[in-house]
Amino acid sequence: MSSSAETAVQGPVLQANADFYQAFEALDFEAMCAVWAHDGSVVCVHPGWPPLVGWVEVRESWRSIIAGTDYMRIRPSHEQVFFEDTVARVLCIENIYTVQQGMAVHSQVAGTNVFRQGADGEWRLVQHHGSPMGTSAGPEQAEG
Repeated sequence: MSSSAETAVQGPVLQANADFYQAFEALDFEAMCAVWAHDGSVVCVHPGWPPLVGWVEVRESWRSIIAGTDYMRIRPSHEQVFFEDTVARVLCIENIYTVQQGMAVHSQVAGTNVFRQGADGEWRLVQHHGSPMGTSAGPEQAEG
C-alpha cells in the first residue's frame, strides 16, 4: 500500500480501534461483537489467558469479562498503525483503570490489534493481544 493510500485509511482504522476500546470501556457486549470479524480465523490473547481461536471462543471470553466487570476506563495511547494490503496492525498502550475489591487500580497493557478490511470496506478486528506491563500506580482507596 502506498503512503497516500495508508494516509487515506489510517483514519478509519484508528476509528475501528477506538470503537473496540469504547465497547470495552462501556462494557457493551453487543458493541464488542460488532467490532470483530465473526469467523474461525479470529484470535484473542487476554493478559494471563491462553490464546483463544475462533469467533465462538473469543465472543464467550468477552461475554465473561463484561459480565464480571463493574467498572472499566480504558484509554489507548502511543498508537502506531502499520498496513499490509487489507490488513492493518495497531500497536498501543492500554491505560486501564478499574475498581477491584474497593481499590482503584491503574495498569498498563501493551496491545496489538489486527484489523482486516472486508468486502464491505469496513475494518473488523481479527486479532487482539494484550500483554501486561505491570501496575504503573499503586492501589488507592476507591471513592465511594
